[in-house]
Amino acid sequence: MSDALLFDRDGPVVTLTLNRPERRNALSLELMRTLLEALEDVAASDARAVVLAAEGPAFSSGHDLREMVGREEPFYTELFAACSALMLTLHRIPQPVVARVQGIATAAGCQLVAACDLAVAGERATFATPGVRIGLFCTTPMVEVARAVGRKRAMELLLTGEPVDARTAQEWGLVNRVVPDDELAEAADGLARKVAQASPLTLAIGKRAFYENLEPGADRAYEHASGVMSANALARDAQEGISAFLEKRPPTWIGS
Repeated sequence: MSDALLFDRDGPVVTLTLNRPERRNALSLELMRTLLEALEDVAASDARAVVLAAEGPAFSSGHDLREMVGREEPFYTELFAACSALMLTLHRIPQPVVARVQGIATAAGCQLVAACDLAVAGERATFATPGVRIGLFCTTPMVEVARAVGRKRAMELLLTGEPVDARTAQEWGLVNRVVPDDELAEAADGLARKVAQASPLTLAIGKRAFYENLEPGADRAYEHASGVMSANALARDAQEGISAFLEKRPPTWIGS
């Protein structure tokens, strides 16, 4: 297990903790692969529920933009394929997964919350899909977020990039519960343990059926969205937007 991901098991519940607080738990390609591998290990175990948590003041700021500047197409294809595989694995493992969200959950971080089966947020948590502001539309986050909050609300998040607070996220269906920040760990663990009381076979059957009944299938949606996002990342406006964000300056759009 990489230092960027912590593993803990307490009885039937496994807690996987993103551990890049200095980078606001940005989802580098390495971290996504490590998390994917950990989830596959959990899937093969007798654990009954998973809590997905994060160290530091942020849950996740999304993709690690520093590794997305000036790359060739194969890198972006690999990056968004890994992201899609990670989100689909959250759906496919037999154990229900509870996101424990503090601080910001933006772009692919917001996608990660939406991909989990359940989510508990601290009162100061905020959620956004701000890619449009840096020239890289949140196309893969869109797959999960639109399924969680519906078309109109998803489009508002995607087109404006504006954040919503935890209570709004709960009202919209992005999270199940909002609790005081100092009660977050206990609340997420308690929900996971309540779920874990059920038959693991029943949980696996029900979870699989739930995702199989969502149309259109997430597999096809991610195949399309990953291709769109890879092409978008190669555009000059996307490279300008990412660079401007990292350099803390306004972007200069050229429309290509």
